[in-house]
Amino acid sequence: MRIDAVTIFPGYLAALDLSLIGRARREGIIDLRVHDLRDFTHDRHRTVDDTPYGGGAGMVMKAQPWREALTHVLDSDDGRSGPAPVLLVPGPGGERFTQASARELAKAPWLAFACGRYEGIDERVYEWATERMEVRVVSLGDYVLNGGEVAVLAMVEAIGRLLPGVVGNAESLVEESHEGGLLEYPIYTKPATWDGGDGVERVVPEVLLGGNHAAIADWRHQQRLERTAARRPDLLHDAATTGGLADLDHAVATPADAAELAVLQKACWIEMVAPVENWWGAPAEDADTVAADLEHWSTHVFRSGGRLVGSVRVRRDPTEPRTWQIGRLMVVPDLQGRGLGRELLALAESLAPPDVDTYWLNTGADQQRLLRIYRKAGYRISGEGEGPGTVDLTRRA
Repeated sequence: MRIDAVTIFPGYLAALDLSLIGRARREGIIDLRVHDLRDFTHDRHRTVDDTPYGGGAGMVMKAQPWREALTHVLDSDDGRSGPAPVLLVPGPGGERFTQASARELAKAPWLAFACGRYEGIDERVYEWATERMEVRVVSLGDYVLNGGEVAVLAMVEAIGRLLPGVVGNAESLVEESHEGGLLEYPIYTKPATWDGGDGVERVVPEVLLGGNHAAIADWRHQQRLERTAARRPDLLHDAATTGGLADLDHAVATPADAAELAVLQKACWIEMVAPVENWWGAPAEDADTVAADLEHWSTHVFRSGGRLVGSVRVRRDPTEPRTWQIGRLMVVPDLQGRGLGRELLALAESLAPPDVDTYWLNTGADQQRLLRIYRKAGYRISGEGEGPGTVDLTRRA
């Protein structure tokens, strides 16, 4: 991704040379270019502001330096054949920047940021820029900052960490997002018993010490529900109102979705995460494997408020062209039991070409709940699966 930032304080953005974003710049994952707005002025004092028409307090950033600076950014496109950058202007009057915004913007090949100061930028700059690129005014929250630089630091970090290769363990980006978009559960590390110096021994909850992954998942989910209800009850809305696929945003997955899909597998099959002899392999995929599989499968993803809540993948059988393969049918645990899985299966079947005569899917031989669901849908076991501990199921189209 290329990122351009125009500011009167280039040094403010030096923090983007540090930590993971700094490493991503050095490794060429992020091409960040910072431009000094004052370089595009033509007077001795390098003036970028003037008094507002109509009176009022403060100063307004002049249109001329911004036009020249943004023109310079557009002209330095390095021979790109793609679209112009998305121009993001931080400001309290803009759309709220959320994790969903970061995920959306992480898919863009080129972003530009305009760091306003004083009372803001001459409105005519927005009109001029909109004729040349997509312009979005974005707000971090309902408060006023001295300038856009702080917001740019936050947004670049939120967006940049979603790019493949920026965070070492890609799954850690989204582990928390599969519990209903809720606040994070309490976390602990060694020692199991700790005295804070006040004579009170504080212990780690026993459930976290027992090694029962299903019980741990249940405990964490309950903790997130309770914490969210107490601190941010507004976040409970999406999980409470999702009724069916029609309520969700549907798209075909891209490599940018791979890390979330890998974690969704673990959220759906938590009891299979711990190594077990002859375990079936669904949760074993990592983000790189999922990304590679996207080249061979059409993977459909469904989101609620930007959060990945369901997925299914389909393809024509490479060796049996009249067989339609259905795989990785997944719904997040907190939305299971609402019929979303049956809707996903019906969608997957409806995507089959007209000449298909057989639907095929595979699941764990010991997954009685899933086997019951598939039997109700007309599927019957047709043999042992290729993976250990799995069975193939088919039905006539």
